[in-house]
Amino acid sequence: MSRWTLFTATGHFAYDSEAVKKHWPRLHACDQEPLPQDPALLQAWTLFHNGHFEAAHRAGLELGDAGLTVANRSACVYATQLESRESERLALYHETSERAATHAEREPHNPNAHYLMAYALGRYSHGISVARALAAGMGSRIKTALETTIALQPLHADGHFALGAFHAEIIDKVGPLIGVMAYGAKKGVSLQMFRQGFALQPRSPMGLMEYAMALLVLEGDACHEEATSLCQQAAALTPMDAREYLDIAAAKSGLTA
Repeated sequence: MSRWTLFTATGHFAYDSEAVKKHWPRLHACDQEPLPQDPALLQAWTLFHNGHFEAAHRAGLELGDAGLTVANRSACVYATQLESRESERLALYHETSERAATHAEREPHNPNAHYLMAYALGRYSHGISVARALAAGMGSRIKTALETTIALQPLHADGHFALGAFHAEIIDKVGPLIGVMAYGAKKGVSLQMFRQGFALQPRSPMGLMEYAMALLVLEGDACHEEATSLCQQAAALTPMDAREYLDIAAAKSGLTA
């Protein structure tokens, strides 16, 4: 793959390892990743939080299994927010989903291995068309991985948001009847997952945006004002790191589109 596009707000965040350690509970409130004891792994996460995604990805891979979560998280954030080339983005999602799936097989009790597999596979399915992805069985894999994430780590807010979005998207693509029969997708479960996610992390810009989109799918134009308000709330947040900066920037962009 060619060199990654730089995070243009580099310098906006200038954490060192000690600062990342100090702010770790807030920085990882959504994914509950344990604080690394290995200084090299902590440094890889420091690169991630400062927006040096390519360097964090490379540093994570060099650490073997211990670094796969930061490597895969870096690839997912970069592909979603900064990579403009569709072919490169899809290649990253596919590569990351395969690597995370292998990671989950080797570490079945690691919630973020399952979550990142689901995230990457979900994004990949959008790129190849959700219908094609469902026909290939990706929907069931994503649902199982997200349910496993939450079962392993009930405080995983990102897992709750993603599972809520999954139920809404299935209903949107195949309808409520086929959705519940084939995938167990239910409107009530979607809304419940978002409620649980916000109880854990009420100030997640990604969660707010995902909920706004889910409401429009599940409730239609009747919720347009509420969905807009959710995006405004996301856009008004103050980012703690580069990932949140990009999520908030996406919310602002959506409001002006």
